[in-house]
Amino acid sequence: MDVLRVDDQLTDEERMVRDSVRALVAEKVAPYVADWFERGHFPARELGPELGKLGLLGMHLQGYGCAGLSAVAYGVACRELEAADSGLRSFVSVQGSLAMTGIHKYGSAEQKSEWLPRMAAGEALGCFGLTEPDRGSDPGDMRTHARRDGSDWILNGAKMWITNGSVADVAVVWARTDEGIRGFVVPAGTPGFTTSDIHQKLSLRASVTSELVFDDVRLPADAVLPGVTGLKGPLGCLSEARYGILWGAVGAGRACYEAAVDYAKTREQFGRPIGGFQLTQEKLAWMEVALGQAGLVALHVGRLKDAGEVIPQQVSFGKLANVRAALDVARQARTVLGANGITLEYPVIRHMNNLESVLTYEGTQEIHTLVLGQAITGIPAYR
Repeated sequence: MDVLRVDDQLTDEERMVRDSVRALVAEKVAPYVADWFERGHFPARELGPELGKLGLLGMHLQGYGCAGLSAVAYGVACRELEAADSGLRSFVSVQGSLAMTGIHKYGSAEQKSEWLPRMAAGEALGCFGLTEPDRGSDPGDMRTHARRDGSDWILNGAKMWITNGSVADVAVVWARTDEGIRGFVVPAGTPGFTTSDIHQKLSLRASVTSELVFDDVRLPADAVLPGVTGLKGPLGCLSEARYGILWGAVGAGRACYEAAVDYAKTREQFGRPIGGFQLTQEKLAWMEVALGQAGLVALHVGRLKDAGEVIPQQVSFGKLANVRAALDVARQARTVLGANGITLEYPVIRHMNNLESVLTYEGTQEIHTLVLGQAITGIPAYR
């Protein structure tokens, strides 16, 4: 159903990644994910090693057991993961593009050697502590802080809406210090570091979402990430994760579209399949157009990234446009399925609910709009 045949532009290696991830998802995730969503469960410990064996954790990073594949290959993997569920792509994205990238970009040689090989294998899980209970779109105003005490650091504060939080073996945590914003590697079990899961979610239910609390957490001098000071540290990681989202959204939208097409071919009303009626065909045609355009945007941004030419505004363009397109596709697909569209027998309502979260995390729709607005006018409008 890919009228533009976007995947014809992929290399053999990128197609191999696509097919390998599809096979893994078909065997290990697709038969179970609706149940996970209904129960509010995600088997992080079981899936981590499976994803690690396939080289999907930190797959765009070099060395330390990471696959070192292209940005487009990573994007294709995110697309296929999110076609199963946004929670699965979030798990891989937080592990590789946030936690592992933070250590890989800014960590010491010792931090990299200690954590990255195990994280690439899925033996150690990570999370990324930036968002706070009252500080989402303005992380520069964070309240979490760390002060020096001799050669140690004392960390206090809280982080909210943290994917993988309670299952992580290590948290990459950003805090205000007298020197500016710094990143810290905080192992699970450190005295004073506690987590609690967020329940009663109606979106991203097949995902672990937690609050992190730091109460006089004492960290050694070598816990700090030495390679960066300032907000550019966490934002550099976020740009990597946002890139994965602009691909992943295409997968979520595609899953909804495929469900709508299959349903339209078999569901009969007035003596024939509803796919034979003009209004239904119009819906399907616009879904095809939206996903074709989103796929081209993802591929173009990916090629720019592989060439070392991508800029944050282009990632914002892709995240803003593609998530919005996928959400529109999901909503249209739900109307094609009618009442059946609100059940977990079909993937549409699950993706639709998940995409409501994807729309606002890793930079809300409004923030990415303002990024583009500043690029267009040269005038920042954040404050």
